[in-house]
Amino acid sequence: MLRNLLWATSKHDVYLMQNYSVMHWSSILRRGKEVLNVAKPIIPTLKYPGSLAQTLSRVQISSMVVRDNLLVAGGFHGELICKNLNQAGVAFSATVTADDNAITNAVDLYQSPTGLLRILTANNDTQVRVFDAENFACLNRFSFSWSVNNTSVSPDGKLLAVLGDSVECLIADPQSGKVIGNLKGHLDYSFASAWHPDGRILATGNQDKTCRLWDVRNMSESVGVLKGQMGAIRAIKFTSDGRFMAMAEPADFVHVFDAQSDYTKGQEIDIFGEIAGISFSPDTEALFVGVADRTYGSLLEFNRRHYNPYLDTIF
Repeated sequence: MLRNLLWATSKHDVYLMQNYSVMHWSSILRRGKEVLNVAKPIIPTLKYPGSLAQTLSRVQISSMVVRDNLLVAGGFHGELICKNLNQAGVAFSATVTADDNAITNAVDLYQSPTGLLRILTANNDTQVRVFDAENFACLNRFSFSWSVNNTSVSPDGKLLAVLGDSVECLIADPQSGKVIGNLKGHLDYSFASAWHPDGRILATGNQDKTCRLWDVRNMSESVGVLKGQMGAIRAIKFTSDGRFMAMAEPADFVHVFDAQSDYTKGQEIDIFGEIAGISFSPDTEALFVGVADRTYGSLLEFNRRHYNPYLDTIF
């Protein structure tokens, strides 16, 4: 499963896919609420001359991201849906590519070096597209020689990681799409990436069952290799403070590593079912795991434990 269909915007607010609905789960109220139904016709509210906006219906969501009150979802046939969570209706919807094999493998939201919010889409048609998050105009389109499975932008907005159906991972300029680095070491196709908040370490997940760590100040070789149990590494996330990194396999296993120990210490979470996504809460206190199994489908919450040696000396 290529897709990340789970996003936590706080310890108490999680967005996840459930059939044809994007649901908001409140851990305080202990209940879910539908925020987007993609089975019904989706009629964009923001239209202007030259806009790419189209009415869509019965979209099968393949990827999702939520940030700054904006929900962005990609579909199996190249669809892109953007909804402001504090407004009624869907602001923008369109099919961004007419290619026969057009699945939107990944969507992302990032801030450009000038502070503007951008939407990034990665598709099987070998294209990476950049959209304005205000009017949803397509600002740029970059072509590569293989299907793009994942993209991620460094915290300062100056480096773009591009991964896909290749053993090599590329580092490009997000303004021009020009390739400025080539990461070699993986043995198969790549599906996931994430940047450490310090912007120096990039983690990439691959079909070869490993996650490689790269120091972008020296891209000649990876500085670490973390191994999974059974399958490809399909999702990677860092906590906002950079202390922990989690990586998920297609099913059954999520691995959490302590970055402070140079990734030598970790925890393996063994669950049952296909993993629909992982997400740390912004305050780093919770890790959410989505299970997409037809029978055991669920949302799991794991809370961070704190060790205080001072308290141990008292009690």
